Amino acid sequence: MTSHPYEVLAAQRLLPVLRNADADEAVRATTALLAAGCRAVELTTSTSGWAGAVARTAELAGAHGRPALIGVGTVTTAAQARAALDAGAAFLVSPYPAPEVREVAARRGAVFVEGGFTPAEIASAVRACGAAKVFPAHVGGPGFVRSLRAVLPDAVLIPTGGIGPDEVPDWIAAGATAVGIGSGLPSDPEALAAVFTRFRPAVPDGSAVPAAGPGVPGRGVPGDPGPASRPAAAPEFRP
Repeated sequence: MTSHPYEVLAAQRLLPVLRNADADEAVRATTALLAAGCRAVELTTSTSGWAGAVARTAELAGAHGRPALIGVGTVTTAAQARAALDAGAAFLVSPYPAPEVREVAARRGAVFVEGGFTPAEIASAVRACGAAKVFPAHVGGPGFVRSLRAVLPDAVLIPTGGIGPDEVPDWIAAGATAVGIGSGLPSDPEALAAVFTRFRPAVPDGSAVPAAGPGVPGRGVPGDPGPASRPAAAPEFRP
């Protein structure tokens, strides 16, 4: 059973990014996603009472009894980073380079997906954390991720911004490890479950496993010798 956020995201392929009006709404939306087979969900600091929502959802489990991995996005200050981790966040996400957040994450041994748009920003994030949020992704399109993958073959790349669920296959084919989705997911429980089933290959016992592909250390990435090649700065996460 995988538990590091990078591996969970590589298996899940979709990262729902929730910008709800308040904490109660965020908890309801997260609960529905977990019931649909999602495990990693990103709440955001733009939600009123977000820290309380993180604390309440971090204790939940997914459809297969696995602990939820609740991330916090739009984290741009040290205070936000500390509050998110204190509330139980499994990972932090910023929309652009955030040195203060990177420092807190390093000091706390936390997983941080730092945002960037230029190749230099993305490479810097990858060197520090092993992962980068490509934002706003729709500006460059899948072709931009394909170009980034050519020079960052082992990076965890998560394009986010202006991407709909039906476009996810194009981004995965271009080399995205997972894709951030801020809107467009169905509200019907069965339809929502079908979305996650579509992108999560199953093994006989019913659990999901990461598909071989870019950004999944030791999972069939060309030229990747295995876990030892994981970027040194990418902290190990234990729920």
